[in-house]
Amino acid sequence: MNLKNATILVIDDDTDVLTAVRLLLKTEVKEVVIEKNPENIRHLLAKQQFDVILLDMNFNSTIHTGNEGIFWLRKIKEITDVPAVIMITAYGDIDLAVRSLKEGAADFMIKPWHNEKLISAITEALKKKGGSKTAAAQTKKVQGSNAGIIGESEPMKDIFLKVEKIAPTDANVLILGENGTGKDLIATAIHQQSLRASKPFIKVDAGALTESLFESELFGHKKGAFTDAREDRIGRFEAANGGTLFLDEIGNISLQQQSKLLSVLQNRQVIRLGTNEPIPIDIRLICATNLPLSELANETRFRKDLIYRINTVEMTLPPLRKRKDDIPLLAQHYINVYAEKYIKPKMELDKKAVEKLIHHPFPGNVRELQYTIERAVIMAEGETLQADDLIFSPIETARIAAEEETDFTLSNVEKNAILRVIEKHNGNITKAAKELGLTRTALYRRLTKYDI
Repeated sequence: MNLKNATILVIDDDTDVLTAVRLLLKTEVKEVVIEKNPENIRHLLAKQQFDVILLDMNFNSTIHTGNEGIFWLRKIKEITDVPAVIMITAYGDIDLAVRSLKEGAADFMIKPWHNEKLISAITEALKKKGGSKTAAAQTKKVQGSNAGIIGESEPMKDIFLKVEKIAPTDANVLILGENGTGKDLIATAIHQQSLRASKPFIKVDAGALTESLFESELFGHKKGAFTDAREDRIGRFEAANGGTLFLDEIGNISLQQQSKLLSVLQNRQVIRLGTNEPIPIDIRLICATNLPLSELANETRFRKDLIYRINTVEMTLPPLRKRKDDIPLLAQHYINVYAEKYIKPKMELDKKAVEKLIHHPFPGNVRELQYTIERAVIMAEGETLQADDLIFSPIETARIAAEEETDFTLSNVEKNAILRVIEKHNGNITKAAKELGLTRTALYRRLTKYDI
């Protein structure tokens, strides 16, 4: 259907949004109808036929489900399947928006959007019969642009959809996930699909920077600023100007480093060491950490105001044990890579080898799988990898054994809990006792009891 002949219904309780969309679309489409109250949906659909509905995901209405957008989407689908429904969402509701695709939404848009992107989404929705685009179709399209990322499991489909929606914005992104889950690949994919794709993508392992190197590496320095500063040097922020700066292992930087980073992000300018001249910067920031958000929220470890700066949008990558459907795909991919690298014939996995891989917990995630396959390819005699060819990392295997509890008596559970909390607080008995809900005296009694 042609955009010029389309009738659009916009439902949002924000008057400014309604006005902005009406002004944008009034010259692009046949008719725009705006509505603040979603409870009038049934009346509107009975009165008039619409081609596309733009539906907000949050309303201050009499319905309070925590996901009003999904509720009203279902109501629309109960009445009619004709109009395409495009959900309007804020950054924090991206998980819900992805779920809305599975409930029958055609697409979703993140506030604030680029006008061209909204018009493109409406045009795309009109091309489909009934305006519906399945999550599977979306995923296939997105996966094609994430060449380095392999996955067809449901958790990865959600990640691909989030990348597609987040990438064209300039929102700062925080990528969470265990070591080896591919956070750097996701950061690269976001940059490649962004409006800054033709500009620099600069990666920094922030956790590896010492206090003395932190400012010089990130902000640059002038010749003579310190002993080894033999020439002027731009920092990573300047190198990424116009493009994307990826700070990996952001959770490992000190509070002092966090303060300096926050200042740059707030002022959007850097000052090279040895100068007083501020240099404006224009970057899109992506950060990653293997720490859970609950640990980052601890202000003794990480500044809360910095979290808000770097965490406009948050993505959590699933560990490999949560996406077992992808293990055979990933394994075959690495078999092909290493068979070519080590000049081996084409190889494939035996059925029992596949089962062995699927039942392994992979605490080292994709990285552990990659190394396991590399070793197997090197050592294999034939063209089929057998279960016996797969030897898992002794480092990770030892870690699994250490984490597995076999004695679940109450005294052993209590002893292990005390040991872990004391280790967590580096031997500080006062802090350990507080976390365990004990007095210091009571904790000392237990230390004596368990001979700790």
